[in-house]
Amino acid sequence: MSGPQDSAASEARDSGSAVRSDTDPPAAADETAANAQADRPAEAESAPGAAADSPGAEGSGPEADPGAPPAGPRRKGKRKQRSFWREFPILVVIALLLAVLIKTFAIQAFWIPSGSMENTLEVNDRVLVNKIVYHIRDIHRGDIVVFNGDGSWDPGTVPVAGNIFQQFASGFASMFGFGTPGDILIKRVIGIPGDRVACCDAQGRVTVNGVALNEQSYLYPGSAPSLSRFNIVVPPGRLWVMGDNRFWSADSRDHMGDPGGGTIPESAVVGRAFIIIWPINRWRILPIPATFEQSALNGSHAAGPPAAGADSAAAASSAAGADLLSARAEPTGQTVPLVLGFAGAIPLTWMQRRVRRRVARRRRRGPKAPAARLARARGVGRATVPTGVRCELS
Repeated sequence: MSGPQDSAASEARDSGSAVRSDTDPPAAADETAANAQADRPAEAESAPGAAADSPGAEGSGPEADPGAPPAGPRRKGKRKQRSFWREFPILVVIALLLAVLIKTFAIQAFWIPSGSMENTLEVNDRVLVNKIVYHIRDIHRGDIVVFNGDGSWDPGTVPVAGNIFQQFASGFASMFGFGTPGDILIKRVIGIPGDRVACCDAQGRVTVNGVALNEQSYLYPGSAPSLSRFNIVVPPGRLWVMGDNRFWSADSRDHMGDPGGGTIPESAVVGRAFIIIWPINRWRILPIPATFEQSALNGSHAAGPPAAGADSAAAASSAAGADLLSARAEPTGQTVPLVLGFAGAIPLTWMQRRVRRRVARRRRRGPKAPAARLARARGVGRATVPTGVRCELS
């Protein structure tokens, strides 16, 4: 039987339950917030690269490496200075090798100490001699050639070029003042192998294969083509050469009593003089005169006995040869090959330096690409939500 006490107790229980139902939800919210707060350090630890990879993070970039130490300030001046001194010995070595190669196989400078090639070449002229041209074409009539007189006009043996390594060794030795260059001379080619060269026709002109040469364009002014008579067929592998100042040139005419009958071996030819480089006011190309371009020169060789009195005239001219000048050509210093060597070494050194830098740059970049791909595969740098944490929207 219920009374006033029982109703009061039931009201008290109802009010207490009402109080508990009002306070339970906030308590649950506090517990959820505490759990989320406790889980935040774990979330930060699980994603160490999130802050670094976030677009708004300070100091981040497209190629930022989280594990790399901070880069210090670059000292460009010292690095460039060290790079220059490291490259300088390479530049010098390349320049010396190029200079030897150029001097031995390509181009060499000579100076003229005598006047037997006047006025084409004057005393103290400097000429460049092309050593490659006769590997490409044969020696032509009218070429001005530099040759070694040993074994033909001078005592000794005929020079032999040797193989490429022997030539390089000889050129390297002469670069530093060693070796014997031989008796180097310079003349104009008048007859090539098989030509019949004779002097003189009715007008006093030198003939080649019966064709008269008009030599006034290159002979010394007032000089006759020849004062001595001769008639010779140039043997195979040899050349008939003469100076442009015929009054003062000891050339093939004055060596007819020597081996080869005054001719020189083709193997003794060093190269073709093609340009005067010094003095500046004498600068000019040395072309083949037009008279040697006559097509009749290449016709059938004019056979026949030697001209009357040719032998006695040759003997007389040989006796008078001591008073004449041999057109010698002295090798100059090493300035020209060294200048050409450095001119070629600078771009080569720059190219190899650029290639080496490019290879080094690729090597430095190489390990980063696989590491970046591995990091992306593992999800490093992405914001992740720890398992067990429930997010609710309020």
